Amino acid sequence: MKSMTFSPSRAPTQARAGGTDPAKKLWVPKRRGQANPKLHASPASAAEGAQKLILPEGLYCETIYKTQRRPTSTVWVGNVPIGSEHPIARQTMTTTDTKNVDATVEQVMKCADAGADLVRVTVQGGREAEACMHIREKLFKYGYDTPLVADIHFNPKVALMVCDAFEKIRVNPGNFADGIKKFDDLTYESREQYDAEVEQMEEIFTPLVEKCKKLGRALRIGTNHGSLSARILSYYGDTPDGMVESAFEFARVCRKHDYHNFLFSMKASNPLVMVKAYRLLAAEMYKLDWNYPLHLGVTEAGEGEDGRMKSSIGIGTLLMDGLGDTIRVSLTEDPELEMEPCSRLALLGTEATDMGIGVSPFVESHRNFESFEKRKGVLPEPVDEASPYDVSKALHRDGSVFSVVSLKDLENPDILYRDLGCKFVLGLPFKDIATSDSVIMPELPDASDAQAMLALKRLQEGEVCVFSPLSELRRNPIKGGVALVTSEEFASSAGDAASLLPEGITDFALQVTGEEAEETLALVKAAATKPVCLILKTNEGSSRVHVSRRFFETIANLGLDSPVIHYLVLNGSHKDDIIITGGAECGALLVDGLGDGVVIEGSEFGTEFLRLTSFGMLQGCRMRSTKTDYVSCPSCGRTLFDLQEVTNAIQEKTGHLPGVTIAIMGCIVNGPGEMADADFGYVGTVPGKIDLYVEKDVVRKGVKMDEAVDELIDLIKEYGRWVDPEPAEESVAA
Repeated sequence: MKSMTFSPSRAPTQARAGGTDPAKKLWVPKRRGQANPKLHASPASAAEGAQKLILPEGLYCETIYKTQRRPTSTVWVGNVPIGSEHPIARQTMTTTDTKNVDATVEQVMKCADAGADLVRVTVQGGREAEACMHIREKLFKYGYDTPLVADIHFNPKVALMVCDAFEKIRVNPGNFADGIKKFDDLTYESREQYDAEVEQMEEIFTPLVEKCKKLGRALRIGTNHGSLSARILSYYGDTPDGMVESAFEFARVCRKHDYHNFLFSMKASNPLVMVKAYRLLAAEMYKLDWNYPLHLGVTEAGEGEDGRMKSSIGIGTLLMDGLGDTIRVSLTEDPELEMEPCSRLALLGTEATDMGIGVSPFVESHRNFESFEKRKGVLPEPVDEASPYDVSKALHRDGSVFSVVSLKDLENPDILYRDLGCKFVLGLPFKDIATSDSVIMPELPDASDAQAMLALKRLQEGEVCVFSPLSELRRNPIKGGVALVTSEEFASSAGDAASLLPEGITDFALQVTGEEAEETLALVKAAATKPVCLILKTNEGSSRVHVSRRFFETIANLGLDSPVIHYLVLNGSHKDDIIITGGAECGALLVDGLGDGVVIEGSEFGTEFLRLTSFGMLQGCRMRSTKTDYVSCPSCGRTLFDLQEVTNAIQEKTGHLPGVTIAIMGCIVNGPGEMADADFGYVGTVPGKIDLYVEKDVVRKGVKMDEAVDELIDLIKEYGRWVDPEPAEESVAA
């Protein structure tokens, strides 16, 4: 894709039947998509029973082979239209106390000036709702007509109040009518008992639907993975299927009253769960001939590069599928700072759609968007364990990271080793948990360059493998080197790659573009000598997502199980260019299990940044954990402490715990479900007090804030997940 250029400045607001579980002998509800007579009584819902198929059964987007926006209706939020016929709308959320009218107005204006098309404000109770009318009036007075969205949890009466002031209401189906979520097992002895709860929800929700319809307000049915109702949990568990049914319960009520100015969201802190939930939702809407827009977001993504990467993986993946009409990047940062990455993602999706990027049509039968199954490339077998040239060490079973190294990098070996993430033992570099598994050297030093050759040898002895083009290894056949053989070179040898290799070189990797003829790839399957891996480097200007999907389908049909490393060439003037483009285009493949690693080449930024970005991508896609993972909410008026300050304090003391996930949340609005996705949780309950969680369970209540971080560390130690940080080591130049 072409490089992105954008202006984050404020955009103009002009139009642009149940069954019985034999094991439990208890009634269980029907699965989503099956009609429930009690909720489909209106003429509008009668049409749903036909379930007209716009697309063949099982598809969730317009097409898998190019980015084509899913057609939707238009939802009007004030004077901002949301839908497929309009630009992707950008959102953020205030972090001020809503009762502080002046501070909230100032922050809304700052967000609008930074490019926000809509701004969300939390509304906890009556006093906040009363303040909302003054906020709206002051903004109009200052010339700001940016639509405002009321964020409602637990309080239907407040939703009705604020409907008079704001243009859109966001309700959480998990707690709007069902109260605080309980994780206790809940079963139903009869259909009537289950339906009674659904009818109670409808009775509570209907007045808001009727008022929104009367006033022309919009609704977002915003499901959260962490706060599903006990009713939904009882049947679906904390799953994407449950998220979809939770949203559909509320949507059916809207449709029953012929109200259609609403859209959906399916947020989760885990990008894989988030992507799956949105795809399932879209697939169900296709079956039912529903065309409501989608609001995209990864909730509680965190801060900095990690937060941007998670958001790029989740939001970018769906934008590449043509899904999404409005987006919000949730970062633990000031809200106006969310607008730059939000604008970049919106532009990425817009360009992909406008350019119609993709490939010729093909049939896809191996990727299953409803599951998290991963294609597992078969790694090379280990050879002599004592050998520093064991090619099996070139790859990692959970996902590999390669780094591109230049001749200039070899001039300062100590700096290079650190940039590659090596640790030092007796001054010599060795692999650590986040060290590049292998390096690619487009050019090799001359054999007479003793310093450069020694630097390479030190890397190899530290179990970092060296890959280089076949032509370079013919010129300087370094021991243990892995030859990069192009598909053209491989085809010219009729599949006998060994005949191409210079003396002393025994291993090769096949570099492909993804557009090779099937006959060429069939040679790889039939060859006596198998490649260490396939390096997939798509041609400039092609659609990485769609070319790669077709390529993986081809090799699956052939039964070719070699590991595949994605090679990205990314350039830009800002680090976000690399994170967001890489996260969207490569993350869209890795979340589907298509790929075994990544290498990023970029001229503007150093080896260390590109390596850490690569590891961040693997961790965001839940492949390989090399550092502590944080589920950190972006703050709002409900937050009971300074999230940025506390998050930094926790990161400073716990950032060395790979494989541990810590949730840091200013309140419990999104539910302990997000705790269930984390190992430990730090949650504000009342001012000055913290509750500490282990997974979904509160284990320490009312901890004083000034003691809470130390208590969290004690808890991590108690559960055997703590390790002391390693002392910094001094290296010795090669």
